[in-house]
Amino acid sequence: MIKNMANGRDRILLVENDPVVADLIGRQALQAVGYQVVIVGDANAAIPRAIQWVPDLIVTDVNLPGLSGKDLLVAIRSQGIQTPVVLLAQRGQESDIVQAFRLGAADYLLLPVREAEVVSAVERVLKQVNERRERERLAQQLQQTNTELQLRVRELTTIFSVGKAVTSITDMSLLMDRILEGAVRVTQADLGWFMLRDDEDRPFVLVADNNLPASLGLRIGQPWDDGISKLVAMSGETLIIHGEPLKRFRIASLGQSALIAPIRAQKKKQRTVIGLLAMVRKQLNPFTSSEQHLLEALADYASISLVNAHLFRATEERARSLQSVADAAQLAGKINSDILLAVKRQIQEPVEQAEAALGKLGKDPTARWRADQRQLLSAIQDQLEALRQLAGAITPGAPVLPGAKPQVNLNDLIRQAVRHMQPYAAAGGPSISTELPPESILAAADPTLAGQALDGLLSHALSYGAGGGQVVIRLDKAADGLAHVALRCVGAGVDIKEVERALNEPDAPPPATRRKFSGLAVRLSLIQEILTRLGGKIWLESQPGKGMTMHFSLPLAR
Repeated sequence: MIKNMANGRDRILLVENDPVVADLIGRQALQAVGYQVVIVGDANAAIPRAIQWVPDLIVTDVNLPGLSGKDLLVAIRSQGIQTPVVLLAQRGQESDIVQAFRLGAADYLLLPVREAEVVSAVERVLKQVNERRERERLAQQLQQTNTELQLRVRELTTIFSVGKAVTSITDMSLLMDRILEGAVRVTQADLGWFMLRDDEDRPFVLVADNNLPASLGLRIGQPWDDGISKLVAMSGETLIIHGEPLKRFRIASLGQSALIAPIRAQKKKQRTVIGLLAMVRKQLNPFTSSEQHLLEALADYASISLVNAHLFRATEERARSLQSVADAAQLAGKINSDILLAVKRQIQEPVEQAEAALGKLGKDPTARWRADQRQLLSAIQDQLEALRQLAGAITPGAPVLPGAKPQVNLNDLIRQAVRHMQPYAAAGGPSISTELPPESILAAADPTLAGQALDGLLSHALSYGAGGGQVVIRLDKAADGLAHVALRCVGAGVDIKEVERALNEPDAPPPATRRKFSGLAVRLSLIQEILTRLGGKIWLESQPGKGMTMHFSLPLAR
């Protein structure tokens, strides 16, 4: 029994003029196992049939009337038909078989032949045919896969380069050109354009184009109504259009297939279409959904770039504004310093002249001063001395340089403050002493602001005490990474509640003190603000009968 190995799609053309042989091979052998068989009697009929029907296999007798089987083989090869051929020959025709193999025959059978031999030979040849076809199919599929992979790689490379451009290019004109160029490339369009608008009520403006005809007379920065973008802007959805539907729009003169994607951004708490990316192909080759997704991805990149550009411009404007404020503040500081120095000179010169004149009057041997007049001269002398001290207390601070990481040596800052305030302590006020560590303690603070805070606290401490009192300044490191300064006011003649009120309430009156002048000092509430800005803090401590201590801390320099 013959095993049925036939594929119902396999077609065999049998060329045989002997009815008995044709019936044996065609009907009894091949059709019986499922092959589609067409039988013709001569080569002249076989040639057009082979061209029209395109069989999977041709079985032909070498001995045919008119053209022989070899002639048929030559004829079909000349027509470009590569169908394999199996020859039927008589014993003794070995030379014809050899010639047929040279002409491209695939196999042969010697007559008379049995059914099993026919089926076996046909299956063997068709197996080779099917294997060859499968190899060709796989090769074609592999080539197609490679082509698609190369296309995906180009698309991803383009997307990546556009994404990199969005984060690195600040020139908006160049960035828009890059985005449009990438869009044309990934969608395989022939031409494209990029349009933006500032507001929903404003027209779209052309900001970039790729291969747009010069005959349109378009210019970058000018409004353009392409006839279809308004519909996309209104719907907010990507549009693929081609063929007849496209002909009703103005861009039909540019091509037969179009793809337009909206660029959306968040404005006034809603997503608004602010721009459009339009792609056109000249031929009737519709854009695919994959190309639509790629264009939408680039539209998202465009939206990100526009938002980034807006934020970048806002940041630049804010930076310029802050720099302007900083410059103005620095200039104002210089002006204030110059004014204070001018005031100091204007006070010092008249005071020195008045003191000299008063000294001459007091030493004039011809003058006869009454006791009350000498008291007046002494009072004038005291007031002039107070003015001289006031002028000496005016010490404008150095300007703060922006961008620096300031630090200050607190040991030196305390010594400087003591030297500055020592004349006021010597004029009948409390004495000043220090308890400083041998090693330097550096604080992460601006020297001018820290100096103003320390001078102010020391000035207030001196004003709270009386003759015979003492102000002790102690410096050490706290356990929490802070520098600690304590000003202990021994014999302070002020209520600590008044000091606390002045420290915490900007409009509170200064505490009542016994001394008239102990140097210039900013308000306690401002001192607290300065220390807070420097990352420190201030607090008070009271010891009944022993006085009061003012503490402040600053972060240590790292």
